[in-house]
Order: sequence, then structure tokens, then C-alpha cells
Amino acid sequence: MVVPATTTPPAASLLSVLGETIAAARAADRGDLVARLETAADRVRDPRRRIVIAGQRDQGKSRFVNALLNSDLCPVGDDATTTVPTVLSHGPAPDAHLVFSGADRTHEERVHVDDIAAAPRTPVVADRRATRLEITAPNRLLADGIVLVDTPGIGQGNNCTATILGMAPASDAVLVLSDASTEITEPELAFLRQVRQLCPAVAMVLTKIDLYPHWRQVAAADRAHLDRAGLPVPIIAVSSLLRSHALRLQDKQLGAESGFGVLFQFLREQVVARDQRATRIAVSRDIHSAAEHLALALGSELVALRDPRQGAAAVAELQEAKAAAEELHRRTAAWQQTLADGITDLAGDVDHDLRDRLRTIAREAEEWIDDHDPGRHWSRIEEWLTGTVDSALGDNLLWTGARAERLSERVAEHFSELGAVDLPDVRPGEQEDQSRSAAVTLADLEPDIGMGSKLLVGMRGSYGGVLMVGLASTFAGLALLNPISLGAGVLVGGKAFRDDAQARLAKRRNEAKVAVRRYVDDVAFQAGKESKDRLHRIHRALRDHYTGVAQRSLRSIDDSLRAAQEAATMESARRAERCAELERQLRAVAALRNHADAMRPPAVRSTETGSAAAPDISPVR
Repeated sequence: MVVPATTTPPAASLLSVLGETIAAARAADRGDLVARLETAADRVRDPRRRIVIAGQRDQGKSRFVNALLNSDLCPVGDDATTTVPTVLSHGPAPDAHLVFSGADRTHEERVHVDDIAAAPRTPVVADRRATRLEITAPNRLLADGIVLVDTPGIGQGNNCTATILGMAPASDAVLVLSDASTEITEPELAFLRQVRQLCPAVAMVLTKIDLYPHWRQVAAADRAHLDRAGLPVPIIAVSSLLRSHALRLQDKQLGAESGFGVLFQFLREQVVARDQRATRIAVSRDIHSAAEHLALALGSELVALRDPRQGAAAVAELQEAKAAAEELHRRTAAWQQTLADGITDLAGDVDHDLRDRLRTIAREAEEWIDDHDPGRHWSRIEEWLTGTVDSALGDNLLWTGARAERLSERVAEHFSELGAVDLPDVRPGEQEDQSRSAAVTLADLEPDIGMGSKLLVGMRGSYGGVLMVGLASTFAGLALLNPISLGAGVLVGGKAFRDDAQARLAKRRNEAKVAVRRYVDDVAFQAGKESKDRLHRIHRALRDHYTGVAQRSLRSIDDSLRAAQEAATMESARRAERCAELERQLRAVAALRNHADAMRPPAVRSTETGSAAAPDISPVR
């Protein structure tokens, strides 16, 4: 995949500066900084960029993936439906594994490439649930680090929205497919709104433009819908069929008409370039922070060597800073208590929000069932119920993320004495596996009796009417079967038929309500477990992040104080030599800090300079 030329440093220069910073941290015996910088280096070396393909059923997602890769890896056809997420990545040879989750462990089964079309159609085997299908194959696009995820269709009875939203935070881009047959629907708009809040690079891909000559009018209408909804999402019109023909015939004109050139431009500008920019900013912050920590110890020792009186003042100031850091370390229970209380409150609020949303949906469903015959509209009820529940789960997920960010800011207030602190990434989700709630299905209703059974019910009721009135009419000299008895039979039979129909309708309504309640309860049970697991991950992420902040700050101040105290007692003969060495190291650290500043875009530098983003820990005061 071709990446546009930029004026920013490439990955090689990032790794070079990171290597120098790691060497400086290792020379200073700062293992904590080395571990943090090595994690940043691993992030730079990882070329993978994850792209999720989402959309409703029968929008051509699998055919789109095949056209994108120029390879028939995903099964397509009227009888082929993706039921579990399919992860496609680069490998030396075509291979596939179906990942199952059991009661206590995850199990993988190898699938022959020719049997891929049948593998995802059996999501439950021997009490194990298939969570994803992993396919590796040699491919030019995949070799560039692109990882494609073909997801099950949303809507139309499939509750996979929570699964896809769980993937969005860890994805570099989400492509939402919608064919050109009709304008974008309300459920698709709601899904785009949810995805847009979790992933910055989102595009709507208008597929099958080769089948619908009016696709330009549909695209214009979709643009108007997105603008009214306040969604700045680009619309890219493509044809997978034209793309396949263009690659087979090597026809550039046909390839341009397929629209995939615009798609690749979007991936270059909004995925690759954005990912490189985000990586540069994150790495530059790590390097800048490490350089500040290293400069604190070096500068304090240099001040003490040059001027003992100024060094004594620096030692006193460092002792005050150490006392503040130790007090913060002793007050660890305070911010941890804030974190624990916040997580407890968040867990209760998230559970209440989830149950309130589901109870509202169940109430609306029951009210609709009371006014209609569920037997005639059960498929519509199922589609509406699963879609509404799926949307509610997505909104609950977004609300959890917003509350977690506010909790992170509250915990960060305890570290105000150390200056502004970078907030950790507490976005929810970041999962590959299929959501447990996606496996919950709505039970079917028993079919209504047939026309023959209905006639028998009417005849059974009319028999009593004919017999009673006919016997009474015999006292008047009439036959058992006469117009009066037959009319009475029709009236009684009709009433029996209506009473039986009302009883059967009431029974169907009760069965439908029970099925809805059971479905909502099962979804609440599975979604509640996922919500608790998500909050546990957020809790651990916040705890580990702020524990590291406190430990690194205390370690830097402690090293600086020890170096300054040792410098005050150093012999005069060694002072000049040590001063020269410290000046050389400080120049190297300053160069690293300048490199880090140069990596950041001007807008980011001006924003951080104008705010209190960088604490002042300059060694010379």
C-alpha cells in the first residue's frame, strides 16, 4: 500500500530517537523509563492497521473484501452468510482457524480453506461457541500490515452491533457498507453515530453501484441525511464487480469507475497518515517525558557541583519536592479510594442504565403485542426487538466510555502537584471475539391452527346449537333440521369460533410476552457480564497507569536528590571532570527533547505550550 510522502519523520527516525532515549535511560539505571520506551518502540515497529467492515445483511460485505484483496477468501452467494467475525491477515500460505470459547478456555480448530464457506455457519458445536474465524493468506495488501475484519450483518434479527462496537476502539478504520438500492435507514444512521464516537476514521461505502443507475441520487440523499444528523462521514461509492473485472482485464478505466481508487485514497490519508501522526505524537510525548525525568537528576547534580551554595538551595528544593512526592505516595490510598469508589458507582450506574433501557424496550414491545396479533407479525417484532436492543447496548457502551473518561480526570486531580498528567486510554470494548449477547435469540411462537381445525371448532359449536333448538322445535311439529335450528347452529357456531379465536389470540400474546421477557433477561444477563468485565479492564488500566505515574515521579526526584547530595561532598579534583560529563549528558538529553518537540505537529506543540501540559521540572532554577 502506497503511503503519501510527508514532511514528518519516518518510523526509522522514530526508532533511532527511541533507541537513543532508551540507551540514556538504561545508562541512568531507569528501568521504569526503559520499559515504557520499549513499549513505545514496539508500537512503532508494529505495521498492522485494523480495518473493520460492517453493515447490514446482504450489503455485499464479503464480496467487497474479496474485491479489496483481489482474492476469493470470504464465501459469497445467496446462501452464504457471515455469522462470526472473520479476521484476515497476512501469512505465508492460506490457512484458517475457527476459534471457539468454552466454559473455561478457548479452543482453536483448523479449517480447510475450501471449507471456509461452511465453517462459520455452525456457530455452536458441542456446547462451544464460535467467536471468530481467523484466515491468513499471502496478499500484497495484507503484507503491508492491513488486517481486515469481515463482520456479521447487523439488523434483520441479528444482534451483532455490540460485537462491532467492541472492535471499533481498537480499529484504525471502520467502513460501514450500504448498497445503492435505497437511501440510508434510521438504524444505519444510529449505528454510524455510535461508531463515529469510538473510531475517528469512519466512512460510509455505497456498494453495488453497477446494479442501480440512480446511485448518484441515493448518494446525494444519504449525504443530506448525514449532514442533518451532524455526521461528517465521507461517502465512497464502489462496485466490487467492476473492481474484479478491472483486475482480471487489467483495465485502468474500469478500475477508476469501480471507485476503489477513492477508497484507497481515504485509507492513505485517513488511516495510514492519521495512524502515523498519532504514533508520532504519542512517541514524542514518551520521549519528552523521559528526557525531563533524566534531565532532573543530571541538572540537580550539575548545579550542586558548580556552586555549592546554589546546590544547597537546589537540595532543599528537591527535599521539598521529595516530601511532596512521598506524601503523594503515602496518599496512594486517597486516589485509589477515589478510583475504587468511582468504579463502584460506575458499575451500579451502568447496570441501572442497561436495565432501564431494556425494561423500556420490553414495555414498548408488550404494549405493541397487546394491540396486535403477534402470530402474524412475529418476524417484524423480532427484527424490531433485536435491532432496538442492539442499539441500546451500543448506547450503554458509549455512555460507559464517557463516564470512565470523567473518572480518569477525577483521579488525575490527585496528581496536580506533579503538573498535568497524561490520561490513559479508557475506551470500552477493544475486543475481537463475538459478544455473548449476540448468541441470544428470540424464541419462536407456536404456529396458529390451520383452516381445517378452525372449521372443526365452528362445527363443534354449531352442533350444540342445532341439537338444542332442533329438539325444542320438534314439540311444535317441526323436523330436527329446520331453518330455525340451522340458523341457531350458525349463530352458536360463530360465537364458539370467535371465542376460540380470542382465546388463541390471548394465548399467543402471553407466549409472545414471555418470549420477549426471556429474551430481554438473557440479553441483560450476558451484557451485564460483559459490562462487569469491561469495568474490570478499565479499573486495572487506571490503577496501573496512575501507579506508574506516582512511582516514576518519586524515583526521578529521589535520584536527583541523591545525586545532588553526592555532588556536594565530591572532591574538588573530580568536580571539573564530572561537570564536563554532566554537561555532555545534558546536551544529549536536550537534543532528545528537541527531537521530541520536532516530531509533534505545530498545532499540538502550540496547544501544549499554551496549557499546563508539561510540568516545569527544569534542573536550574
